Amino acid sequence: MRTFHLAPAYDNTKRIDEVFMPDIRYAQNENVDRGDLRMQVIERGTSTPIDDAKISISYSGDPDSTVEEVNTDASGMSETLTLDTPPLELSMQPSEVQPYAEYTIQVTAKGYRPINISGIEVFSGQLSLQEIRMDAEETTESMTDNIVIPAHTLFAEYPPKIAEAEIKPVTETGEIVLSRVVIPEYVIVHDGAPSDPTARDYYVRYRDYIKNVASSEIYSTWPDATIRANVLAIMSFTLNRVYTEWYRNKGYSFTITSSTAYDQKFMYGRNIYQSISDVVDEMFQNYLSRPNVRQPILTQYCDGQRVTCSNWLSQWGSKYLGDQNYETIEILRYYYGNNMFINTAEEVSGIPASWPRVDLSVGSTGEKVRQIQEQLARISRSYPAIPTITPDGIYGPATREAVERFQSIFGLPVTGVIDFRTWYRISEIYVAVTRIAELV
Repeated sequence: MRTFHLAPAYDNTKRIDEVFMPDIRYAQNENVDRGDLRMQVIERGTSTPIDDAKISISYSGDPDSTVEEVNTDASGMSETLTLDTPPLELSMQPSEVQPYAEYTIQVTAKGYRPINISGIEVFSGQLSLQEIRMDAEETTESMTDNIVIPAHTLFAEYPPKIAEAEIKPVTETGEIVLSRVVIPEYVIVHDGAPSDPTARDYYVRYRDYIKNVASSEIYSTWPDATIRANVLAIMSFTLNRVYTEWYRNKGYSFTITSSTAYDQKFMYGRNIYQSISDVVDEMFQNYLSRPNVRQPILTQYCDGQRVTCSNWLSQWGSKYLGDQNYETIEILRYYYGNNMFINTAEEVSGIPASWPRVDLSVGSTGEKVRQIQEQLARISRSYPAIPTITPDGIYGPATREAVERFQSIFGLPVTGVIDFRTWYRISEIYVAVTRIAELV
């Protein structure tokens, strides 16, 4: 891990327009914390990792003041960089001072169109993860070559949520099977208000969408129980839109919008956080329900600071409850009532096979072992750092080594054991690298 320091100063008496400007020097080192940033560069459409991509890192507002330049490895990964951030305490209570540092990256790779991403948010003590999707040079139409990440919803002003009933009428079956809750493979996000015809639609994997929204709506520095409560609210809200086909029944072709007035904030191309990513990977099959109600509950929420909301979850309030060691379900019931429960979806769409409900490790045998070996063998063709294995249905040392390398590359605990998180992450990457083309 390499440590780099920015030139601009951080002074906790300064406001947003004065923070991290190039002509200000750090006056007091005790005002500077550190956060980490790791990047992965992949090809849009195939999800193939891009080796030896050059990434130039600067702080937003002065792209010419380069902090460092790094190159990606055979898995498209950069090394983890340690960068300057504002103090941790600024994200622990509402503040008029920006609690995160903003960085800009410029990415180039042979055979690909350059791309710039600005506004990458790095918090004290947190690992930020930035995925970069590049288009081949001959691509005639690109999603965008310049991505600007908007300010965090807890720091900037966004429209407050328009109140809705938490349980929706469902009268007929649409494209989604309404007899049960299914985790979709993709959601279609309309990047604007529902009636805005100029807003772009993005096809986003469900888990990636949840990670994006959570990273945009709450701070990754908050207590684990608080993060879990908020992630559950975000997932249940999303699954209610999916289950009831809310927008399709109104004549639209998308699942959900990025407007905070109608839905939740999604920011195309933004970075996420390891702490939030871990929680989503553990809980992505869950949602919130009430007795005798089949659909996931439309769990609305507000920041609890600029906007207050009766009987909705307060984001800042949930943080303070987490500080008092409230458990996840206690936080949720504090706001939504004691008849709120955590439920589990019966099916996950778009995966080759469901998790066998038991960990696989050395000594395991059978068809589930063979399935995961076949997936790892295919993944290793795109990620050569993963050893190639022969699928035989026997979990031996070679399979364990391949699993450990996979876990290392994709930020999972390196155990050599295929648990719930590892199974679905392998399935996700397998589906990505075997598709002829991705939608985003």
